[in-house]
Parts: sequence; C-alpha cells; structure tokens
Amino acid sequence: MSAVTTRLGEGGRLVLPVEYRKALGLEPGDTVVLALEGGEVRLATPGQAVKRAQALVGQYVRSDRSLAGDLIRDRRREVRREGRKKLAATRRP
Repeated sequence: MSAVTTRLGEGGRLVLPVEYRKALGLEPGDTVVLALEGGEVRLATPGQAVKRAQALVGQYVRSDRSLAGDLIRDRRREVRREGRKKLAATRRP
C-alpha cells in the first residue's frame, strides 16, 4: 500500500484513510496500539502487537519452553524461601 498524506485535526486527531482501516480490519471505536520507533509512529491492532512481541521473544526462547511455567516455578520457590525465612525468624530468641 502506498503512503498517503493527511493532516492532524482538532486536538491532534488523525483520520486513517478508509483503505488503511479496511486493510487492518479496523472499525470506529476499535483499539489500536501506537509505538514511537526511530522518530516514526507505528500503528497496529492489539492482536498484531501481541504477534510481533511473541515473534521477538521467540527469537530468544526455545519453542518447547514455557516462560509462564518458569515464572510460576520461580514464584513458588520464592514463596517457600520466604516462608522458611519467616519461620526461622519466629524461632529466634
């Protein structure tokens, strides 16, 4: 899709041309994600933003690894460790 020129409206509002809205599947009232990158504004749907983030993380994490599982496991260890510290503190004279 080619670039278009548009103007900022009242209060900094920007109207996306209909071709862009159709290409992105956007309807009035939909949520969009704006990111400022290298002096440019990137617009995406929330679903596109999630997919992009997953792709970035996927470059560094094996597909057979669960980051959520790792986080839960780490948190449980921390809870046990804190429990032992509290128990030890109550036993001190």
